[in-house]
Amino acid sequence: LLGLIDYDKVVYGGTFDHHTLQIEPTIMDNVTFSDAVMQEEIFGPVVVIQKFKTADEVIALANDSVYGLGGAVFTKNINTALKVARGVRTGRMWVNTYNDLPAGAPFGGYKQSGIGRETHKVMLEHYSQMKNIYINLKEGVSGMYDIK
Repeated sequence: LLGLIDYDKVVYGGTFDHHTLQIEPTIMDNVTFSDAVMQEEIFGPVVVIQKFKTADEVIALANDSVYGLGGAVFTKNINTALKVARGVRTGRMWVNTYNDLPAGAPFGGYKQSGIGRETHKVMLEHYSQMKNIYINLKEGVSGMYDIK
């Protein structure tokens, strides 16, 4: 995490406590999409301010990543919320909240953020394969290769 932080772009926080091995909540601004902090999954108290003008632009920015674990949109406009939530390729999208994890809801990412889903019955599909067996109970052969 520390190697991803460009301290010239930190507007708040960023201090690392070597005794507790914790980093204080950090806010970064003036970050470009090519910066490492924008290209990696960060599991820590770091937020990046990324400016955009339209919903389509923010969807494109979010999708221009090899990761897709989760995302959030905050807006009063339900149409914008649905457009962004549907458009961003992530395993989970929050609207007007972040990191609420309802019990039993499927959880997992897209792209390099993981395969499959956890905490839901759909996870069983990833450990099995479906097979269809059709049995003709009539006497003789039938179907496409009907022999008479």
